[in-house]
Amino acid sequence: MNKQKTNIEEMKPSYIYTYACHETERELCFLELKCLFGQPPVQDSILLSHRRLEPGTSPFIHLRLDVMTDAGTLEELCEAASMLQLEEGKTFKVLCLKEGDHEADYDERRGIERRMGARIHGQAQMKTPDITLGVIRIGERWLLGTCQYSDRSWQERRQKPQNYSTGLPVLVARALVNLAATDLTAAKGESGSLKLLDPCCGMGNVMIEALSMGKDIRGCDINPLAVRGARVNLRHFGYEEDLVKLGDMNMLEGTYDAAILDMPYNLCSVLPADEQKKMLRSLRRLAARAVVVSTEPMETLLSDSDWTLTEQCRIHKTGMSREIWICK
Repeated sequence: MNKQKTNIEEMKPSYIYTYACHETERELCFLELKCLFGQPPVQDSILLSHRRLEPGTSPFIHLRLDVMTDAGTLEELCEAASMLQLEEGKTFKVLCLKEGDHEADYDERRGIERRMGARIHGQAQMKTPDITLGVIRIGERWLLGTCQYSDRSWQERRQKPQNYSTGLPVLVARALVNLAATDLTAAKGESGSLKLLDPCCGMGNVMIEALSMGKDIRGCDINPLAVRGARVNLRHFGYEEDLVKLGDMNMLEGTYDAAILDMPYNLCSVLPADEQKKMLRSLRRLAARAVVVSTEPMETLLSDSDWTLTEQCRIHKTGMSREIWICK
């Protein structure tokens, strides 16, 4: 995506989020951010919003800048910074963000940090400050705010006791949960009140990410080896292993707010279309909204199964690509 100038005067954002993604995950990144914020990003690396989101919710977001003040020039921003009242005894440092419209090199950014820091009343601490103040230029405006860093603990779950070599990566699993639940959370107001389903859960990658985000999710799989592995993984990360059951999704009962279905596949054989359609119709009976993942085209089968496609993207992996559809 080409960098575009943003009219900061019109936007007046409360928060600025910085994000990054590998080119193979770009479509998924943009779709997830659109679902989370109600709009896709219009610039590389940053997203402006009035929505306050914990930065660790998305695996692509690195930092949230809580905007405190803005100015037309850097000197005016320094003057505004000199009026800040930091909490007594709190140390600080200034970070000039490399994102945004000020294309400064390393030395220039350090110079801005020193210039700004010299105007702030308080004790500077470069290694472990209590408060990190971020500086960024967007369009013709300079902004100053407090930096809230992403919780990256999800990366620790890349290594599991049990896993498939072709299983969904943790980053993708976390993003799929957001695709499934974000709009519903906004409508119902309480994330924990949503009931989610992973009817072909495999080793439980999606379930574990959903649980780590405070979601109520259940899973099942027709493969006893997968169920055994999922239970091992759930137990390893401190979750109840009976959240996953052995069974055919076509025999499941109950209703769920949303489901995440990674269609079964085998590199040596293809699941027959009639079996896929049966699964998708069962999914339609179980959930009002779904995120469906497949290694092959599914538009016709989804439509024939009474699903309406609302969004679509693709992710790439060495030797394989997956299509993702949001359906209702």
